[in-house]
Amino acid sequence: MSKNRLIGLSASLLFTFGLVTGAAMADGPQIIKISAKRFEFTPSEITIKKNVPVVLQLTSTDRTHGIAIPALNLRSDIPAGKVTELKFTPNKSGDLKFYCDVFCGDGHDNMEGKFKVTD
Repeated sequence: MSKNRLIGLSASLLFTFGLVTGAAMADGPQIIKISAKRFEFTPSEITIKKNVPVVLQLTSTDRTHGIAIPALNLRSDIPAGKVTELKFTPNKSGDLKFYCDVFCGDGHDNMEGKFKVTD
């Protein structure tokens, strides 16, 4: 097989593989990174789509925090220095509030955020 034909075949395979991989990735979950530190989540307002799976990758920079999402009946601890994944699929639109449920000091009551779930 000639060098040019081999290069063309390789490029064709890479292009085809890229299309297949890209399509599969588009159908995957939405991955959202959230950082927790005394007395805030970053980001604190997140837009997601109804019926699209979500994976939260949660980290804490200072101490163990928690996250509670009452409308989805979900909660998780967020230990410092580790990544914790929380998976869910929102099945209703609107604003879903989340908050820290592990006491972290005087500003703890204000440590909250919301998911804006769109259709």
